[in-house]
Amino acid sequence: MRKKITIITFSIAIALASVTAARAQQIEAKFRPGNGLDILLDNGDYSFNIGGLIQSNFLRDDPAAAKVENKFGVKRGYLTLSGAARAERVHFLLRADLAASSPLLDAWLAWQPWKTITISAGQKQTFTNGREMTLPESGLSTPDRSPLSLSFAGTGREFGLFIEGDFELGNIPLLPAIAITSGDGQNAFGATSIDVDLGGLKYGARVDVLPLGRFAPVNDRAVADLAGERSPKLKIGLAASYNQGASHPAGHGHGAFALYDETGAARYPDYRLLHADLLFKYRGLSLLGEYANASATSLHHLYTAAGGTARLLPGQISHYLRLGDACNVQAGYAAKCGWGIDIRYARVTPEFEKEVASLLRRVELAEACVTKYFNGGVKVQGSFARRETDKQDADTRVEVMLQIAF
Repeated sequence: MRKKITIITFSIAIALASVTAARAQQIEAKFRPGNGLDILLDNGDYSFNIGGLIQSNFLRDDPAAAKVENKFGVKRGYLTLSGAARAERVHFLLRADLAASSPLLDAWLAWQPWKTITISAGQKQTFTNGREMTLPESGLSTPDRSPLSLSFAGTGREFGLFIEGDFELGNIPLLPAIAITSGDGQNAFGATSIDVDLGGLKYGARVDVLPLGRFAPVNDRAVADLAGERSPKLKIGLAASYNQGASHPAGHGHGAFALYDETGAARYPDYRLLHADLLFKYRGLSLLGEYANASATSLHHLYTAAGGTARLLPGQISHYLRLGDACNVQAGYAAKCGWGIDIRYARVTPEFEKEVASLLRRVELAEACVTKYFNGGVKVQGSFARRETDKQDADTRVEVMLQIAF
C-alpha cells in the first residue's frame, strides 16, 4: 500500500507537470532562500516548488544512573515537492525525511471546491493533535518537541481524509476541521501484504478561534513571534479524536500488542484524546499553552490471553495504552535583531500512577533555549533541559542544532 501511495502521488505530479508544460506560454523560475525553487507557468496559473531543510545536531545526555553520552547526527533531512493548479483549485505535497528509517512523511492531494473549504486525501500532518504538533518541525522554538507531543502524537502524520474550513463570524476567524483516518499513524498499512491495518477508523476534529484577528502569514506556522505582531494576536483551539480499535500505545502504529474477546478472537480497546491549547503573540513575545488527556473505553470482556481465562484487570489497560494527562507551557521573546529566547515547563501524569508497568510514566521537564535566526530559513539553537521521572532520578540534556532550509 505504501508503494501504491507513492506511485499515485508521483503520477499526479507527472500529470500536473505534463498539463502545465503543454499549456505553458511563459516559464519563470526563481529561488528564495528558505522557500525553495519556484517554477511558475502561465503567469502563475500553475506552480511547482522544490525545497527542504537539513537539521544537524550535537547532543550531550547526562543521565543520573548511566554514563554521559555525546552524539552527533542529522536530526532531520527533508526533501519537499509541492505544486498547485490555480484554475483547477488543486494542490499537492510530497515530503520525505531522508534521515529516517521510514522516510515518507507527507503525500497528499487537496482540492478547494469553495474558497472556505479545502478537502485533502492522503498522508499528512493532522490537526487533531495539540497545537505544537500542527506546526512544522522548522517552526519549533526548541530543538525537539515537548513531552506532551512525544507521549501522544508520534510524528503527527496520518493517512485518510481531511476537511478544513476557514470562515469569519463578523471579524473573528473560525477554523473548523474534521478528519477520518486509518488510526494507525504514519505509513499505516505497513511494508508487506501481511502487515495490515488493525482495528477500525479514527475520527477527529478541531476548531480554532482567533478573537483578535489573524496572525501574519509568516507567524502562522511557527511558535515564536517572528513577524513582531503590532497588535495582540491569540489563537484558541480544541481538538478531539476517537480511535476505534487501537493496537499501539498511542494509536500511531499497529500490532504492538494483542487483546482478545471471550472466544479468542482479536479485539482492541478504543483510544480517546482531548486537546486544549492557545497561542499568543505580541511585539516579539509569544506564549504557548497546551493540555492533553488520553483515555480508553470498550474495555469490557477483554482478555490478555486467547484462551478467555485471563480477564483484563482494572488499571491493567495502562500496560498497553498511554493513558493520563499532560501539560506544556512555553514562553519566548524574539528580538528584531534575530535573537530569541524560550523557556518551557512540561509535565506528564499517568492515569494509573501505582501501576508499575504503566507505559506512561510521570515526567517533569524544564528547558531553556536560545536561538539565532538568520535570513533564508537558517537558525542555530542551543538548549539546556532537566528531566525528572517517577523513579526520583534526573538527567540533563544539552543540545546544539543547526538548521539550513533551502
